[in-house]
Amino acid sequence: MRRVEVDSVVDPGVIELEVFYDYQCPFVYRASVLLQNVGLIEPSRLKVSWRYFSLAQVNSKDDGWTVWDAPAPEKVNGRLAFKAAEAARRQERFADLHMPLLRARHRDRLDIDRVDVVERVAVDSGLDLEQFRNDVADPGILGGLARDHQQAVSEHGVFGTPTMVFPNGASAYVRLVGAPEGPDAIRVLDRLLAVAAGEPTILEIKRPRKPAPD
Repeated sequence: MRRVEVDSVVDPGVIELEVFYDYQCPFVYRASVLLQNVGLIEPSRLKVSWRYFSLAQVNSKDDGWTVWDAPAPEKVNGRLAFKAAEAARRQERFADLHMPLLRARHRDRLDIDRVDVVERVAVDSGLDLEQFRNDVADPGILGGLARDHQQAVSEHGVFGTPTMVFPNGASAYVRLVGAPEGPDAIRVLDRLLAVAAGEPTILEIKRPRKPAPD
């Protein structure tokens, strides 16, 4: 299969991406499956750094409120999943939890704002439950979310998820209809790189939705 050349973006053999994401976002799930499918075919080609970005924070109308500083008893959409991901990192098991947590939300339609659901995913992913609970309860567990989210806004202008950031500084907010498999996954990623990372003159492409027939 012909490879799309992306000058000055990545080493020819490796694609390095930062992906800002929120577990509640269906487009994050589709992008994650796409990247997973590419990795299954060419495991040495992708290097992905998953970075937190809270949609609840973006959608907040209160200028003085933040997801990471909101009181623990307050119900905040998506916050528990960020805690779970950071707790998994502390066990060096982030990769084991990441896709199962996305599948729980978007494939199995489970409520990942519920402690019992998230703990079940953690156990099924091989995490130590006692340590996981202790880390989730740590008042500082959302420090990573605060850091990533603020950096996303201040350095890259991120406004939604998933947003991919490439080594040359280019970034793209990506919404996929589905997650291609096999060679189609490679083809879609190559085209995404060619446009989003390799063609700076294209600022935005948005497909209109055809009106439904009367």
